[in-house]
Amino acid sequence: MSTPSQPVPEDRAVLEKREGNVATLILNRPERMNALNKDLATGLCDALGRLETDQDIDVVVIAGAGRAFCAGGDLGVIGKGRENNDLTDLDPILRAGMRAVLKIRTMRQPVIAAVHGAAAGAGMNIALAADIRIASEDATFGQNFAKVGLFPDYGGTFFLPELVGPAKAAEMFYTGDMIDAAEALRLGIVNRVVPLAQLESTVRTLAQKIASGPGIAIRAAKRVLFANQKEELTKALELEVEQQIKCFASEDCGEGIRAFFGKRPPKFEGK
Repeated sequence: MSTPSQPVPEDRAVLEKREGNVATLILNRPERMNALNKDLATGLCDALGRLETDQDIDVVVIAGAGRAFCAGGDLGVIGKGRENNDLTDLDPILRAGMRAVLKIRTMRQPVIAAVHGAAAGAGMNIALAADIRIASEDATFGQNFAKVGLFPDYGGTFFLPELVGPAKAAEMFYTGDMIDAAEALRLGIVNRVVPLAQLESTVRTLAQKIASGPGIAIRAAKRVLFANQKEELTKALELEVEQQIKCFASEDCGEGIRAFFGKRPPKFEGK
């Protein structure tokens, strides 16, 4: 059993809580609905790396602070880079995301995503990378990249078709529309939907049940289910970054982000 972690300063991008041999990582930009900037993306990746080698931790939970799980990439940061034609801030968000989802899939510990509020874009794909997803009734999910002229990243093109089939994945990618928790459950995107007030206790009970199980057998099951896909997933992630950078440079992306902040429909021209 692990000892409780030292208190973590509340200004950290990712908070860590420990309860026995279960660690919970909390995405901590609540004022931005945990939208991913460089600090949050790299903080998540670094925290997963630490836990991966921690022999006292048998299950990892990922959750979000405030009113959402994760609203995806921070369009303020991305938009500024797009206007200046500068990848300085976007590139580390993409690269850290690649490493984070690879760690989630290949680390020895099972990973549970506890999703409430919005899980959009890269935020949805962080959840999809997890072994198990438990959602609250207020959770919403969406691959909303197309709404701002961007390409799915953080493993979305790999994870989503596996869960819902290529046709439904295509619809979600092409439209960028959000779905509610009930539809996510029907499609097999989440394992379970519970009232918001019960999300934390439900996830805690499940995590402790797994953590108290036969570790050798559970880790072997994870290797067969997920970790053996590392090479294929790595190729998909690299292709996503390549396509994302191309889309980032497009006029459609600039228009999509301007329209988002202008609160108006975008006028895409395929350029």
